Amino acid sequence: MDATSPASTEAVVGKVMRRLLPFLLLMYVLAFLDRANIGFAQKALQHDTGLSDAAFAFGAGVFFVGYALFEVPSNLLLHRVGARLWMCRIMVTWGMVSAAMAVAHTPSAFYTLRFLLGVAEAGFFPGIIYYLTYWFPQAARARALGVFYFGAPLAFIFGSPLSGLLLELHGAFGLAGWQWLFLIEGGLASAVGVWAFWYLDNRPADARWLDAPQRDVLAAAIDADARDAAAHGPRSVLAALFDRRVLSLALIYLLIQVSVYGVIFYLPQQVAALLGAKVGLRVGLVTALPWLCAVAVTWWVPRRADRFGGHRRWAVLLLVVAGLGIALSGMLHGPALALVALCFAASGFIAAQPLFWTLPTRYLTGAAAAGGIALINSLGSLGGFVAPTLRTSVDHAFPATSAGLAVLGAASILAALLIGTLFRRNDAPSTSLFHHPMHRAR
Repeated sequence: MDATSPASTEAVVGKVMRRLLPFLLLMYVLAFLDRANIGFAQKALQHDTGLSDAAFAFGAGVFFVGYALFEVPSNLLLHRVGARLWMCRIMVTWGMVSAAMAVAHTPSAFYTLRFLLGVAEAGFFPGIIYYLTYWFPQAARARALGVFYFGAPLAFIFGSPLSGLLLELHGAFGLAGWQWLFLIEGGLASAVGVWAFWYLDNRPADARWLDAPQRDVLAAAIDADARDAAAHGPRSVLAALFDRRVLSLALIYLLIQVSVYGVIFYLPQQVAALLGAKVGLRVGLVTALPWLCAVAVTWWVPRRADRFGGHRRWAVLLLVVAGLGIALSGMLHGPALALVALCFAASGFIAAQPLFWTLPTRYLTGAAAAGGIALINSLGSLGGFVAPTLRTSVDHAFPATSAGLAVLGAASILAALLIGTLFRRNDAPSTSLFHHPMHRAR
C-alpha cells in the first residue's frame, strides 16, 4: 500500500485516535466534573455555610471570570512550552484548588476559590482544541472533537452517580458529604495531571509509538491543512484577536455556553424536583440519562458530517433542538416528558460543539490558532458566568418557574440563527479588522 494513500492516512489517524483520545477524554471528564460538581454540592453546601441563592449563583459563575481572563496567555504559553508540561501544570493546580473547596465555609472563601479554580483551569479546553490540530487533519477533526466532547456527558454518566455517592459519605471522619466530593474529585484531577506529563507527546515528531512512515503521512496531511488555513486566515496572534470571524464565533460560543451552564449547574436540582426526591445516588443515576443520549448523538453526527459534509447545517439543527428541549423541560409537567426534553437538550448542545469548533480551525493555524481559539473560548466561557445569574434573575422576575429555562433555550436558538446567517460557507476566508476596506482606504 502506498504510504501516502488516503487509506494509510486514515489508518494512522485511527492509531492516533486510539492512543490520544481516551487519555484526553479522561482529562476532560475530570475538568468538567470539577467545574460542574458544584451543582451536586449546592443544597448541602448552602445548608452548612448559609450561602444564599444569589451568593451561590455568583460563586458558581465567577469561575468563568478567572477562566476568561487567563485563557489567551495560557494558550500562548502552551504553544511556547508544549502541551506535555503545560497540561500537567493546569491539571495539578486545578485539582489542588478544587480540593480546597472543602474548606469554603464563608461566601468570601467560596468566591475566592471558585475564581482561582477558573484561573488554574484557564487554557485547558482551548489548549486541547489547539493540540488536536497538531494531530488530526481537517477531514478527521470533527470525529476527534466529537470523541473528546464525550467528556461532558461522561462526566455526568459516571460522575453524577459518583457525586451522589460521595454526598452520602456525610459524617465520615467528621467531614460533610460535599467536602468529600471536592476532596476526592480534586485529588483525581491532580493525579491524572502528573500522569499527563509522562503520557503526552507535544507533536507527532516526538511520538515514538509512530514509526517514521506514519509520522511522515500524518505530517503531510496536517501541513497541507496548515498551508490552506494560512492562505485564508490571520497569520499573527494580534490579527487573530481582531478578526471579525473570531469575534463572531466568540459571541456564538457565549450563547451556547449560556444554555449549557444554565442547565448543568441546576440539573441535579431540576431532576430532584421532577422525582420529588433529594439529591443523592438515585437522582445521580437519573441525571445520567440525558448524557447517555448525548454520547450517542455526539458519536454519530460528527462522523456523518466528516463523511458527507454539512458541519454548519448540523450545528444549526442541533442547537435548535437543544433550545426547544431546554424550554420544554420547564414547561412539561410530567416527569417522563420533561426528562425526554432534557435528553434532547443535552444531545443538542453537546453534539453541536465539536461541529462548531471545525469553523475556526479551518482558517486558523500556528500561534494565530492558539490565540484565536483561546479568545473564542475565553469570551464564550463568560456565558458560564452569565447563565446562573440570568436564570435566577428571570425566575424571580416572572411568576412562571419555566421562564429562566425559556430564556436559556432562546440563547441556543439565537446561536443557531447566527451560525446559519454569518457562516453560510464553512470554508469562507476570514476578514480581519486590520484588513477591512475602510482601513485600506485610509
